[in-house]
Amino acid sequence: MIEFNVKSVFFASVLAAILLGCNSGEPSPSSRSKNLQKFVAVTQIVEHPSLDATRQGIQDELAAAGLKAGETLKWEWESAQGNPSTAAQIANKFVGENPDVIVAIATPSAQASVAVARNIPVIFSAVTDPIGAKLVNNLEKPGGLVTGVTDLSPINKQLDLIQEITPTVKRLGVIYNSGEANSVSLVDLLKIEATKRGLTVVETTANRSSDVATSARSLVGKVEAIYIPTDNTIVSALESVVQVGFDNDIPVYAGDTDSVKRGAMAGLSFNYYDVGRQTGKLVLQVLNGENPGDIPVKSVEELQLLINQKSAKEMGIKIPEFVLKKSHSNY
Repeated sequence: MIEFNVKSVFFASVLAAILLGCNSGEPSPSSRSKNLQKFVAVTQIVEHPSLDATRQGIQDELAAAGLKAGETLKWEWESAQGNPSTAAQIANKFVGENPDVIVAIATPSAQASVAVARNIPVIFSAVTDPIGAKLVNNLEKPGGLVTGVTDLSPINKQLDLIQEITPTVKRLGVIYNSGEANSVSLVDLLKIEATKRGLTVVETTANRSSDVATSARSLVGKVEAIYIPTDNTIVSALESVVQVGFDNDIPVYAGDTDSVKRGAMAGLSFNYYDVGRQTGKLVLQVLNGENPGDIPVKSVEELQLLINQKSAKEMGIKIPEFVLKKSHSNY
């Protein structure tokens, strides 16, 4: 009889504790941590050094604020491998997962995300022309749930560099993907500014990475230099353009500095890791409760000049000493 009463008291105590826990309104420590963990989903149109550096900068900026991927932050990242249709699939997948913020790196991924993320903030990065890409209507007051960082290339300063190193160039070749809105905007701007300087821009397009080598070879005999804009398709196959430059003594200039490390002769642009860090700051603002539509679109001010002297020699060019003195790094 006593044994029965002891067991009854024990089970009653356990039941009471369970009921008390259920009615307290306080989640367990593990579930509380899980519920409060922020979720950032990152979509990137293709993998190449500039965009990868952007992504790393975002991740490091969040980590510096205490949001470490896999620990205090749920971080999901996917690449569309250069395919806009895949970018759309990724965007729809992320919307279904309902993250706190979607970060879209490069124009096609940003367009895909903004098109479907009606109630989820979207922060874009490395987008050349946010207005032309129809991501926002106003850079100062984006409105809605969208803002980000633009990487509009400093075309005038890049043309200055081309004319400083190769002053005899009159015909400048440019290879781009006509399906990328950012590239079309850049080439239009390039033609306007080049015309003012008496330069002729010779265009050729490649809408797939596998077409880049053929497009580069089509410029041989038509141009004295080649300029590669911040076009994701072309940059992903940069080495094939560089090889054409080597084989035909044609200097290859890049619209991004990471391409200089891969063989382009010279590049004046932003450090894309810094672009990522700046993007990460916007993500933190939104995670802390700010409305992205009230945050102005940011641009990058600081430029870096990189020179690849080995490539210059292979392309038959001697870099002037005054240009070398201005460069941040030589390869």
